[in-house]
Formats: sequence, C-alpha cells, structure tokens
Amino acid sequence: MKFTAMSTILMGALGLTAALCQQPPAAPRTGPGVQAPQDAKYQDLIKTCKVPPAPAPGRGGAAKGGGPAKGGQGKGPAAPAASGPKEIAAIPGVIAAGQQWKDVWQVEGNNADGIVATKDGGILLAQNDNSNVVKLDKNGKVSNAYTGLNTSGSVAMNGKYLFVLNRGLNQSIEQLEPQRKTLVNKNNGDPLDCLGGTLNDMTADSKGGVYFTMGGVFHADSKGTVTKYGENINPNGIVLSPDEKHLYVTNGATLAAFDVQKDGSLTNQREFAKLEAGGGGDGSTFDSAGRLYVTAQANGIQVFDPTGKYLGVIPTPRPVITVTFSGPDRKTLYAVSRTGNTDWIIALPMIAQGPKGRGK
Repeated sequence: MKFTAMSTILMGALGLTAALCQQPPAAPRTGPGVQAPQDAKYQDLIKTCKVPPAPAPGRGGAAKGGGPAKGGQGKGPAAPAASGPKEIAAIPGVIAAGQQWKDVWQVEGNNADGIVATKDGGILLAQNDNSNVVKLDKNGKVSNAYTGLNTSGSVAMNGKYLFVLNRGLNQSIEQLEPQRKTLVNKNNGDPLDCLGGTLNDMTADSKGGVYFTMGGVFHADSKGTVTKYGENINPNGIVLSPDEKHLYVTNGATLAAFDVQKDGSLTNQREFAKLEAGGGGDGSTFDSAGRLYVTAQANGIQVFDPTGKYLGVIPTPRPVITVTFSGPDRKTLYAVSRTGNTDWIIALPMIAQGPKGRGK
C-alpha cells in the first residue's frame, strides 16, 4: 500500500512537472505600452528602412521605462520614500531657505514624464505604460486629458500648440491642440523609427514645430519636415529659451546650446555649462528671468543663470527626471521623481516665476 501511494504521488509530481514544462512561452510584447525597440515587431519594421539606423549611442539617447502596461490613474499623496529630503538652502531670487517639497500624487509604472504647465495652474503629464496624457489640476485632482495614444512619453506646449511624443512602434509626434493630428511619423519616406532608438524629449516652438531628441537633436517644422543638427552630441532633455532665440540640450554631464535662426534652423553649437557633482542631466525648464533649471542625476535640480553660471542646487527627496513651473501664479516648481516602479509628482513653493504662454 505504501509503495502504491508513493508511486501515485511520484507519478503525479512528474505529470505536473511535465505539464508545467509544456506551458506556452509568454506572448511577445507588442502594441501600446511597449517602447518601439522592445516591441516584438521592431526588427521587421527596421528591415524596411531605406537608411538603416546608426548604432545606438551611450547614456542620454534612450527614453525611460519601457515595461509592460501597469497601473491605472494612480493614488493620492502618500508617505515619502525612505531617503528623506536634504535641507534646501536659499538661492537669491529663486527660492527661500527651508522650503519643503510636497508629495502631490503618485502612480505605479512608467506613467509620469515630460510634464508641462497648463494655463489654469495645473500640469499635463505623459503616461508611457497607460498611453494617456493625464491632467493634474492645481488642487491635485487627476483626470485623463487625452487617450488612445501610443506609449506617450513627453508633452510640449507653446501658445496654442500642444504636442505629445508616441514611443510605441511606428513612433510619432502627435499634435493634440488646436486640432488632433500627426505632425510627423516619417523622415524622407522612412518610418521615424529608422532614425534609431526611442523618441526621448521635445520642446515646442510658437510656429507649430518641435525640437526633439532621439539619439541626436532634430527639428520637425509645422509641415513635418525633419532636419538633424549637432555634432558629437549625446542628448537627453531639450528646451527652448523663453524668447525662442536659443535651444538647450542636456549632453551627459554638460549642457549644449544652439542659436535658433528665423527659419527654425540651429547654428553655433557650444558648451553652455557643466553640471555640478558629475552625473548626467535630464529634463529642464526656464523661469521668467531666463534662469535654467536642470534635473541632474547627482543631486537634484541645478540652477544656472542666463550666462551659464551655476547658482546652486535644489535638492530633491528622490531622483528627478522632469520639471516645470505651474500653479495659479506660476510660482510652484513641479517635478517627477522616480523610485523603483513608482512615479511621484512633487511640488515646491518658489520666489522665481515660470514664463507664461508656454508649457515650460
């Protein structure tokens, strides 16, 4: 009897093991919520390129995240992560000493990036995994502003124009306002994916075009014509100055600057500043006085005057990836911080004021 029972148990275990071994493999990842280079159909698309993409660059060219779709609208404020904020020192004209970041909202997954201010004091943010653009109003209320996107990664606003990056296969830049349409999804007849890598960040001009980073620096004019600029540059974040005369790009541990011509072309590439404490830079924004704020891997948000002089750092409770001014008077600094699989929106009262009429 014991032998029979043991045999039955052993045969059952072997059968279960065999059944588990015969389970079908996980389905290939494809569709919204998956960044193009991780999509199972990416290589087939790249084979159609008349001009194949160049080898991928190092740090700076890749967008964040790219995991499977997760999460929903997220949750309200919660306790901060274990790494507490450092004391904030005064920066004249920028921030008073002793101010503290406030946790406004959190969401699971890669679901908060590329933030811009809205005219009513809120912010818009892109959701990679959920493929939405979400609005967080000045009171902390969250709602879906635009849906049906394709792995959205960054939002840009200037005057009447609002754009979003779509990082899913057949990558594109989509205009959301004043009317919803595709601004650009091809370059010289090739899919935009043939440029290589992932659409990363962008900034909108007031003529209906955008400057964007995708392993290089590009301009798409209002008709969708793409032009590449820059030499020996490995960019990440990108932003236009408030007067649109200059373009700034985070370039590893430095900041590169270009002069913007009347036709939108870029000239005079140069080093604008070096980030303090090493590490790379990411998203950036300006205030109305022309000071540049850059999210830095090393220590928080670094502030530079219009000549490139380092003014100081605003430490953050967690690493930050994107930043903008908003609030009713544009005197609140908002940032996205990321820890593990959670994105946080944090806010800080400022002396400085963000420029009006554009997202950042």
